Amino acid sequence: MVRYEVRGRVALATIDNPPVNALSAAVRAGLAEAIQQANADGAVVAVVIAATGKAFIAGADISEFGKPSVAPFLPDVLDAITNSRKPVVAAIQGVALGGGLEVALACHGRVALAGAKLGLPEIKLGLIPGAGGTQRLPRLIGAAKAFPMMLSGEPISAGQALEYGLLDEVVSGDVVAAAARLAEVLAADGRGPLAHAIERLTEADHEAFEVLAGEALKKAEGMPNVPALVEAVRSVFRLPFEEGMKFERRLFLELVADERSRALRHVFFAEREVAKIPSIGPEVQPRGIQSAAVIGAGTMGGGIAMCFANAGIPVTLIETAQAPLDNGMNRIAAIYDISVQRGSLTPEARAQRLKRITPAVGLTAAATADIVIEAAFEEMSVKRDIFTGLDKVAKPGAVLASNTSYLDIPAIAAATKRPQDVLGMHFFSPANVMKLLEVVRPKEVAADAIATAVALGRKLGKVPVVVGNGFGFVGNRMLEQRTRATERLLVAGALPHEIDAALVGFGFKMGPCAMADLAGLDIGWRSRKARGIKAAVADAICEAGWLGQKTGRGFYLYPQGARTGQRDPEVEALIVRISAEKGVTRRSFSQEEILARLLDPMVNEGARILEEGIASRPGDIDIVWIHGYNWPAWRGGPMFWADGVGLDVIAKRLEAQAAEIGDKALEPAPLLKQLAAEGRGFAGLKG
Repeated sequence: MVRYEVRGRVALATIDNPPVNALSAAVRAGLAEAIQQANADGAVVAVVIAATGKAFIAGADISEFGKPSVAPFLPDVLDAITNSRKPVVAAIQGVALGGGLEVALACHGRVALAGAKLGLPEIKLGLIPGAGGTQRLPRLIGAAKAFPMMLSGEPISAGQALEYGLLDEVVSGDVVAAAARLAEVLAADGRGPLAHAIERLTEADHEAFEVLAGEALKKAEGMPNVPALVEAVRSVFRLPFEEGMKFERRLFLELVADERSRALRHVFFAEREVAKIPSIGPEVQPRGIQSAAVIGAGTMGGGIAMCFANAGIPVTLIETAQAPLDNGMNRIAAIYDISVQRGSLTPEARAQRLKRITPAVGLTAAATADIVIEAAFEEMSVKRDIFTGLDKVAKPGAVLASNTSYLDIPAIAAATKRPQDVLGMHFFSPANVMKLLEVVRPKEVAADAIATAVALGRKLGKVPVVVGNGFGFVGNRMLEQRTRATERLLVAGALPHEIDAALVGFGFKMGPCAMADLAGLDIGWRSRKARGIKAAVADAICEAGWLGQKTGRGFYLYPQGARTGQRDPEVEALIVRISAEKGVTRRSFSQEEILARLLDPMVNEGARILEEGIASRPGDIDIVWIHGYNWPAWRGGPMFWADGVGLDVIAKRLEAQAAEIGDKALEPAPLLKQLAAEGRGFAGLKG
């Protein structure tokens, strides 16, 4: 996997491990052998490490994840490169990520093609660079530049890397030849791999890094790898290189064993899996999307229109009358204005994005769009009327999507003569911020329409998850179980602040009661009435006219427009009265009990969703909840969490609760019961 040859006075070690030249044990061994061979050859003065294909080295070999490490270990190989008596130069023709960039950092010089990308994405795996990245990169370019690269995990361009001092040269031609020229120069002047360290690690750089570190720690929210990254980079200023390397390695190994880090790795791989659409292969090509239309200029429709404008796609925003259209455009402009004020958007970019949104009255404005997304009121009659109209005006082959949160897509498609083009694209509010996109796949829809929605979702910066058709799809169907659990807890003896505290303590940003107040209690109330569902506590609060933050009162009080609620004695008295009317003797619940009663029914519903094929894989459900409902990523998602608790434990708790309150709906789903009996988890299930 590593070919060795000598060209003139320079040894060339070429990695050939398709498709991405991952750092497998064989590659590591090949690199170590090449360095040793070059140092033993008196005719060789320098070494170039190069690679075939589109990637220099895209990182570790994922097939080795979770298995015992095999020698030679990457840190040892990199030490051999750094300590080589003859200079080593990396010839980077494509992406150099993770361990791949650490290989390049261990070299004495680096040359890259103009299109190369360089990054350390370990943070996305719940880790930090573990083979010298946190020690070499800050010494090479300064901690204030290196830390944000590692914190985001996003690669930078070759041009940016050259500006930072990470690269010695960027070329558009023969990168191996350019690297060989640099190698001979280094052989002549004897420059070491950390030659810039003294000039980069200044007191000003230290101060700038500490500001960035403080901001990162405030946002860490239970993520174990962020504090570890801060400490590793901080050590650059207080420890010699060799001691810093040992410190980095210790932190890395602690993260490998950390349950939160393991959860983050699960999320990383689940996101890779979710991109694979069952029964749709690469031969199915998406339709071209050059323009879009969005029906409805409310908060959701306006947010969706912004997604298109932000991605550079012209979009027509359509309403039934001029007044709501003007309101929608004013709302969009105000959101962009805030971004300009914060410095995250330039005035020029704001103007360009607004220019891409064309306001229009009437469905005929959707006639030329390649995709039309309906974001109107959540009522079947309204949506069917819109799709009946779209069927008459939309061009052949246009994808017609509904943003419905709950409703049946085939029933909406039946209003048209083109069910093969109709699907669901469920954005989450605020649509211009939230990353999740549920792509709802009814049986009648064409494969290329689904492929189009997924490809478009990625272009819009979303994480698309293909789900089956069914009430509430995946996310809202499970959310309803948590909402019902909240109602049961309120009647049984818990108070709103106790329920919310349990979920916030678990890692959510908000609990269910505070979240309902923020969204508006009338939304759930309207949905329940439409379906004939009762929720004694929530209904009584709504009937009193307390609809959440917008009315200054809901589960909590919001005096003088406050965003954070206060306990409301009157609401708490109402809850106690309802319990009495139902003949329930209230009791106290521990935070652990509350958490189990909120989350166990969600897991149970997730099992049913898997049984029915609404979700293809347990990881798909986890990604829905992480990106759509702020489930803490370091908890891995509801199905991953359930495996950690033990499905037998959850099944027993559900059985006990079902018997206690006489609700058969709480009994374990067949899949959950089966897996629990077999001592298995959801992780073993394949889509």
